[in-house]
Amino acid sequence: MTALTGLSIAAVRDGLAERDFTALELAREHLRSIEKARHLNAFITETPEIALARAKESDARRAKGKALGPMDGVPIAIKDLFCTASVPTTAGSHILDGFTPTYESTVTAKLKAAGAVMLGKTNMDEFAMGSSNMTSYHGPVKNPWRPEGREKRDKDLVPGGSSGGSAAAVAAGLAPAAIGTDTGGSIRQPASFCGIVGMKPTYGRCSRWGIVAFASSLDQAGPFARSVEDTAILLAAMAGHDPKDSTSAPVAVPDFRAALKKSAKGLKVGIPKEYTMDGMPAAIDALWKRGVAWMQAQGAECREVSLPHTAYALPTYYIVAPAEASSNLARYDGVRFGLRVDEGGTLDEMYAATRGEGFGAEVRRRVLIGTYVLSAGYYDAYYLKAQKVRALIAEDFRKAFEAVDVLLTPTAPSAAFAIGDKMDDPVAMYLNDVFTVPASLAGLPAISLPAGLDADGLPLGLHLIAKPFDEETLFRAAAALEEACSFDAHPPGFGGSP
Repeated sequence: MTALTGLSIAAVRDGLAERDFTALELAREHLRSIEKARHLNAFITETPEIALARAKESDARRAKGKALGPMDGVPIAIKDLFCTASVPTTAGSHILDGFTPTYESTVTAKLKAAGAVMLGKTNMDEFAMGSSNMTSYHGPVKNPWRPEGREKRDKDLVPGGSSGGSAAAVAAGLAPAAIGTDTGGSIRQPASFCGIVGMKPTYGRCSRWGIVAFASSLDQAGPFARSVEDTAILLAAMAGHDPKDSTSAPVAVPDFRAALKKSAKGLKVGIPKEYTMDGMPAAIDALWKRGVAWMQAQGAECREVSLPHTAYALPTYYIVAPAEASSNLARYDGVRFGLRVDEGGTLDEMYAATRGEGFGAEVRRRVLIGTYVLSAGYYDAYYLKAQKVRALIAEDFRKAFEAVDVLLTPTAPSAAFAIGDKMDDPVAMYLNDVFTVPASLAGLPAISLPAGLDADGLPLGLHLIAKPFDEETLFRAAAALEEACSFDAHPPGFGGSP
C-alpha cells in the first residue's frame, strides 16, 4: 500500500478536509493499485471513468463550499450483486452476460448520494452461492495473504465467499472500504479469511431493492473496512428505510460511530457453549478463549449461555436458502435479459439449454435441492420443518439476550485454505459457515474482526452477535475487542497503513 491507499475512511475524510490531497489524487492512486493487483482477480468490472468523474465532482463541491456527504470523495468497491445503472452486473454468473441495468440499487444510490467514488464491481461466488469465491464464472479471487513457510508460501488461498472480491480488495489496499452481501456468512467469513472487519446488519436495516436475490429472507447488504470505526461510518451511509423494499424496516438510523466512544464496562457477553464443536482446531479455540479474556480486561462480564438448537442451524439453512434460490432463479430463462442459448428447438429446450450453460455446478446443485424440498410430497417433510426449526433457533437467541448484551464466538472454523481444496466435498465447504449461519437465520446483526494469526501466519477472526436493530451495542463491543486485540498485521507484499 502507498500512503494514500493505506488510509482508513476516517483518515480519508480528515485528509480531504485538511486539503492534504484531493479526491482525484486519491482515486487515481487506488486505480493504479487495482491495475497492479489484477492477478488477484478481485474485480469483474473496473470503472475508472466513473471513479475519476465522481472524484472530480467531489473536489468541485469541496472547492465551492457546498454541503458534503458522509462518504464524499471516499473510494469504494461494489460487490457485483448490486445493480448499477449503465454498468454491467453479472452476479458472478455466465447467465447474466450482457446484462446492464438501467436502474441503481437503493444501497449504491445512497452511497452515490453520500459522495462515494465507485472504483468497480468486485468478483464473487456465482449468485452468492459459495464460501470460497471458487464458483465465480469469472474465475477465483486470490487472497492477498499467503501462508508462511517454504512448502506452503507458493499456494494461492481463497479469500472466502461469497463476497471474496470485496474482502480481498480492502485487504490488499485496492479500496479503503467495500460493500457486500451476507446470506449465511458471506461478509463475515471473507472478512475473517482476509484479516479485515466485515459486518452484517440486522435483516431489514439496509434495503435489498436492486440487489440480485439469492435467498430473500436472508440476504442483507453490509460493509467491509479495515476498522470497526470505518464499518460504522459506511453502514450509516448505506442504511435506512426504503418503501421499494417490503422487508426494509421503518426504523431510524442512529449515529453508529458515536457508540464507539462508550467503553465495554458493564457489558454482558455471552459465550454459547454449543459453539465448541468436535474437532475444532486448537488455534480457533485458543483465540476464542483470548477473546473472552480481552473482553473481561475491557470491563465486560462474560458468562456461558446456551443456544440448544445450534446443531440444526446448518441443515436448516441448506434447506431454506436453496428453496428460496430455486424460486428466485426461475426468472433466468434466456428470454428477458442475459444469456440466451437458442439451438432452434422448442421454447422449453431453449430454457433448458440456457440454464444448463448459464448456471455453474454449485448453482445447479442448490436449485435442484431447493426444487426438491419445495415439491409436492416433500414440502412438509423438509421446507416446513426447516422453517419451524428456524423459529426455534431465533427463540434461542431471544432467550439468551434476556441475560446478555452480545454473544462472542469464532467467525470461521479455520483460516483461509488453498484454492481448489474442498471443491469435491460440498458438505465440507458448507461447514465454513457453521458459526455464522445461526445469526443469519435469526436476522441478527453480527460483525467479524481480525484478532490473531494462526501457525501459518494467516488471519483469524472473532465474531460478535447482538439483538435485532442493536448495532450500536454491537459496535460498542467490537470497538472494545478491537482495542484489546490490537491486530495490526497485513498481507505480505501489500504493506501496511502509513
